[in-house]
Amino acid sequence: MDLFDTTQVSLAAALRGSSARQQAIAANIANVNTPGYRRVDVPFTDQLRSAMSSGDTKAIEAWSPATQVDASAPQRADGNSVDLDTESAAEAANGLQYETVAQVLKARIDILKSAMGVS
Repeated sequence: MDLFDTTQVSLAAALRGSSARQQAIAANIANVNTPGYRRVDVPFTDQLRSAMSSGDTKAIEAWSPATQVDASAPQRADGNSVDLDTESAAEAANGLQYETVAQVLKARIDILKSAMGVS
């Protein structure tokens, strides 16, 4: 029997995905004025949902978020497709998502610790 259930493992995977997305957003912001730079994203929710569909905790633990070039982002004349306002909004939304998942994960760990009599 595993100590962590599918939900716990999935929450940890969501943190990995959100962290990878934060790195992509940071790269986009750092390259906002780089000619030819294409915006990247980590659309991890669909990727994670696919990994979770099996219900296998090992598959979810092995899942790794993938960075993708955003081909739908409009390009400027210099070939760059990063919009600073879009990235700033994405950064704020991703930060809130990360914080929410981290709080839920902490609460679940606290429940486990309480059940084990660990303070």
